[in-house]
Amino acid sequence: MKKVVVAAVVVGAAAACGGAAYVVRRRMEKSRKWGKAMGIIKELDEKCATPLGKLRQVADAMAVEMHAGLASEGGSKLKMLISFVDNLPSGDENGLFYALDLGGTNFRVLRVKLGGKDKGVVEQEFEEVSIPPELMVATSEELFDFVAEALAKFVATESEGLHPEPNKQRELGFTFSFPVKQTSIASGTLIRWTKGFNIVDAVGEDVVGKLTAAMERKGVDMRVTALVNDTVGTLAGGRYYNNDVIAAVILGTGTNAAYVERASAIPKWHGPLPRSGEMVINMEWGNFRSSHLPSTEYDIALDEESLNPGEQIYEKMISGLYLGEIVRRVLLKLAEEACFFGDTVPTKLKTSFILTTPHMSAMHHDTSPDLKVVASKLKDVFGISNTSLKTRKVIVDICDIIASRGACLSAAGILGILKKLARDTLKQGEDQKSVIALDGGLFEHYTKFRDCMEDTLKELLGDEVSETIVIEHSNDGSGIGAALLAASHSQYLAEE
Repeated sequence: MKKVVVAAVVVGAAAACGGAAYVVRRRMEKSRKWGKAMGIIKELDEKCATPLGKLRQVADAMAVEMHAGLASEGGSKLKMLISFVDNLPSGDENGLFYALDLGGTNFRVLRVKLGGKDKGVVEQEFEEVSIPPELMVATSEELFDFVAEALAKFVATESEGLHPEPNKQRELGFTFSFPVKQTSIASGTLIRWTKGFNIVDAVGEDVVGKLTAAMERKGVDMRVTALVNDTVGTLAGGRYYNNDVIAAVILGTGTNAAYVERASAIPKWHGPLPRSGEMVINMEWGNFRSSHLPSTEYDIALDEESLNPGEQIYEKMISGLYLGEIVRRVLLKLAEEACFFGDTVPTKLKTSFILTTPHMSAMHHDTSPDLKVVASKLKDVFGISNTSLKTRKVIVDICDIIASRGACLSAAGILGILKKLARDTLKQGEDQKSVIALDGGLFEHYTKFRDCMEDTLKELLGDEVSETIVIEHSNDGSGIGAALLAASHSQYLAEE
């Protein structure tokens, strides 16, 4: 009997030792995996680093590419497109003007009444219209007839005080946010469709001509006086309210910049110099690239798997379409190589673009003690539940690394424009203010991104110079800006 008891005790002790050893092994394994995860984060942080010296190199490279793009067509990754806008709104504009903003699955028609210097924008009205999916792949006549019909209905709702002056044709600013080769202030040929549109017969055609023909068919007596993209529109809207506005930057789903250049500083401009001596340049800065950009394995893979590999490298690091996706790729590596979310990789974590930048922003801004917003986003987006607070804190850190890099690189881009215009230094005896008009959802809604960008720009410029540089939110440039450009390029200006 004693032998049996002894044996049982020995077996029990062995089991306890085995159990303890298993627990120790599990702890060691968890510790090893956590160490692996921390190694991945450390490498990410180092690769995304944006010290001031590196940012100044990025700004210098941006300024060099701007010079090259102005010198000749195809001379730079920056297209530096001549917008033919040589007459920005001054605030003196008077009268009734329309705008059409076509750049996605919805379009807007706007009506703006301007009252000159003293009154500014007296009244504005707009309507948003959804484009039926079948028209996105129909013929150009069908699409533009649909748009012109909506314009006709909108014109018919003009109230008593909102009519054009007698014997004056209505004038329209047309924001067309697809790749266009501009040929004059009011004409441009479509290079290609994007955003799900594929209307073959419009490619290579003048989009203003297409719209004008449709308006004639629908009995709309209206003339397109300005064809612009949304960034140029934002610049116009900013300049209307503040004469010190010299550039506009869009930081939204995509990113772009436009600025006012001396016409004499554009070697590739072969026409007569405009009377204003100025020309708005649409930089298409999303396509900027440089060896100084702090790239990671996640950026390289994202680019290789994109629809436009090798293009829009800068945009893929700083804009709203991509920031959340970069975070997802980091989380996937953590899950695959460090079992960050347990022994199996969550299926949804493998879905590209499932984590949007608004999701990322919500996690980054989570101030609750237990980071419950992070927990709910992980559950809602990826189906991941039961994460530890320690894990959630790391996810906030990843969001911070990716957002901060994007914000710092945006600041460097703005510094590049200021350098090109020699506004990054103080000139003796000059009291100049330089205002940058900014718009876009990323800038407007991602507070930590915006604050980091503004703080970094101040650091790069130094205290004295940063006092002369102002970042100003310019809302709805693609709408009201187009109407203002219709006014500043009115066919009736010469008569006044």
